[in-house]
Amino acid sequence: MERIASLKFITEDYKIIGMNVNGKDISERVKELVEPIVKSLGYKLFDVEFKSERGWVLRIIIDKEGGVTIGDCEEVSRKISALLDVEDLIPFSYTLEISSPGLTRELNKPEHYEFFKGRLAKLILKEPIEGKREVTGYIEEVREGIITIRNKEKEEVFHIPFSVIARGRLEPEKW
Repeated sequence: MERIASLKFITEDYKIIGMNVNGKDISERVKELVEPIVKSLGYKLFDVEFKSERGWVLRIIIDKEGGVTIGDCEEVSRKISALLDVEDLIPFSYTLEISSPGLTRELNKPEHYEFFKGRLAKLILKEPIEGKREVTGYIEEVREGIITIRNKEKEEVFHIPFSVIARGRLEPEKW
């Protein structure tokens, strides 16, 4: 559930101005603005989050083949920071973070599963499918709200509706 925060500002002439902040709306606007820049730099935009965590945080999550380095995050931060300053989408103080999805990144949206097709994932289900509440396997396909997972060891294939997934995350591969 998306929280809407109410902020109050005091102007120079001591008037109180109120505004409501919906983190999801800001995330979507920022995503539209920065995605072309992220792509032009050779990265994929994984997600954009804007939420209150001891102050407001705008988190932009990027990825690329072979993984993301600190230098990659710095490059994207410089370009996006300048753009956000010019566009002034967020009229109050916040912290900009650029990061990678990480080895055990949570998968919260169908597009996250699409993004990581071919990777190993662990899903916790709200209700059992074929007698299982937990499924670990490779993400094969994402279509019409159905995630197809193949269990490598047993060669089982599961077709799991996104609505049944309580939690999903990437699993690190064993070497």
